[in-house]
Amino acid sequence: MTADQTLLFALFGAVFAMLLWGRLRYDIVAFAALMVAVVLDLVPADAAFAGFGHPATLVVALVLVVSAGLERSGAVFLITRTLVDPARSLGAHIAFMGGIAAALSAFMNNVAALALLMPVDIQTARKAGRAARLSLMPLSFCTILGGMVTLIGTPPNIIIAGIREDQLGESFTMFDFAPVGGVVALAGLCFVALIGWRLIPKAEGEGALSETRERVKDYIAELKVPAGSELIGKRLFETYEAAEKNDVAVLGLAREGKRLYGTQRNTILQAGDALVLEARPEALDEFRAATGLEFLDGDEQEVTGIAGEGLSIVEAVVTDRARIVGKSARQVGLALHHRTVLLGISRGGQRITREVRTTVVRPGDILLLLMPEGDEESVTDWLRVLPLADRGLVVTDQRKVWTATGIFALAVAAASLGLIYLPVALGIVVIAYVLTGVLPISELYDRIEWPVIVLLGSMIPLGAALDAAGGTALIANALVDLGAGWPAWALLALLMAVTMTLSDVLNNTATAVVAAPVAIQMAQSLGVSPDPFLMAVAIAASCAFLTPIGHKNNTLILGPGGYAFGDYWRMGLPLEILVVVIAVPMILLVWPL
Repeated sequence: MTADQTLLFALFGAVFAMLLWGRLRYDIVAFAALMVAVVLDLVPADAAFAGFGHPATLVVALVLVVSAGLERSGAVFLITRTLVDPARSLGAHIAFMGGIAAALSAFMNNVAALALLMPVDIQTARKAGRAARLSLMPLSFCTILGGMVTLIGTPPNIIIAGIREDQLGESFTMFDFAPVGGVVALAGLCFVALIGWRLIPKAEGEGALSETRERVKDYIAELKVPAGSELIGKRLFETYEAAEKNDVAVLGLAREGKRLYGTQRNTILQAGDALVLEARPEALDEFRAATGLEFLDGDEQEVTGIAGEGLSIVEAVVTDRARIVGKSARQVGLALHHRTVLLGISRGGQRITREVRTTVVRPGDILLLLMPEGDEESVTDWLRVLPLADRGLVVTDQRKVWTATGIFALAVAAASLGLIYLPVALGIVVIAYVLTGVLPISELYDRIEWPVIVLLGSMIPLGAALDAAGGTALIANALVDLGAGWPAWALLALLMAVTMTLSDVLNNTATAVVAAPVAIQMAQSLGVSPDPFLMAVAIAASCAFLTPIGHKNNTLILGPGGYAFGDYWRMGLPLEILVVVIAVPMILLVWPL
């Protein structure tokens, strides 16, 4: 290997290691790697920021904005609220919701599609008296599968089309992915509806889940001992009887902002102490009323000014773009600026070891928020968290529904027929949405996931540098050598397996940036068309079904479904095998060598 190849492989290894470590956000890792590459002269200084103007980056940003317009138009909830029936069997419900999810994900960002449908699915599960965990994972997987069908359905497709245009002179069109992606998505939908959901393990102790235990894990929450309370001077264990009657577990005690070690059962209570509890929202409120404890201490009540107002408790799941990710409630000024208090956190069954309001929040957490009645939408929008209640239609003017869908349909048709360049078509849709009031201009830039844009803008020059230095050719030759003498279908399966493995532990965007040039090099080494190899990467990069970290949608359902890290592979592994079995012959049929 040359010196540049060695340095680039070392840099990519460091990037992958940092992404797996997860202590720094992926965009910071990618941008730092880009800066290191520029300093080492691996990426020319004048090309350092070329990735931010790359068509793939622009299309991803525009798709996110267009998705927001379709969301605000109310089109999705109009469909789901009209057609979803809690009386359906679980398999039929999964097939129906999965079909809607896949169809939406083909034309809008699949994370946005899940964010729209997840509250509907949870509400349907509650009405049907079953565990939402049995349908949330299939729903997530179906949104991922649906993204394979079109060019704009998922970032890997956009990236692969861009790399094909850069290296081969022509991009894939809107529906080039449909013959293979559509068949794979249909097969995957049938699998999760008929078999897959049966492989999801029940949470420990669930049995036949009741309505109260269906609500993921109980919250770790705190209640304050107010001045003048009858509990002052008593020992903590004297609260156990009331706690048991109200189905609340007393875990310990926090004093002066610090969690005390152990259960502290014999500690004498003082004014201002916080009882650390594990409970459902309803049980927490019942226990508070029975013991005279308070949701807030005196200072916070004064700051928020909501003591005498009507109060609302909201459950919301934290997305990876939420304002509170990596911070605590106190750090974002939740009480001070928004008159809202974080009552509790549910984290996939893991114990919270710090005071709740100083606990650093992670993606997938469920937050229990107390706020003035009527402020629910403004607070959750500001936090960028997803409420788990049925939110109803975002906009009641149905003329906006047809305006939004009509504009988008015309743009997709024009781009598909080659009448207009796709990024330009999407840009026109965004302008039309703003001018027609479908999407308020104040929300235009809030809807773009800037960490994803930074990741893309940083990784594209790094991928180009690796390709220019001959690094992708080395990887491709290694795979060809490994599969020497194998038939074409076996090489495609090998490429898909390697790509899937990367996508299960890394961001699928980063996986596509690295794997697509390798696919082209493999094809050129074999003297065959690169298109089947690119299609194999496109399918495989989207198939992150084994872990909650491989795809944002899997992270998003982690808390609401009460899943453990090891729950995903049980349905995900057979699904990934099925995808390879279905995709390889379809690729060779539609895209012959």
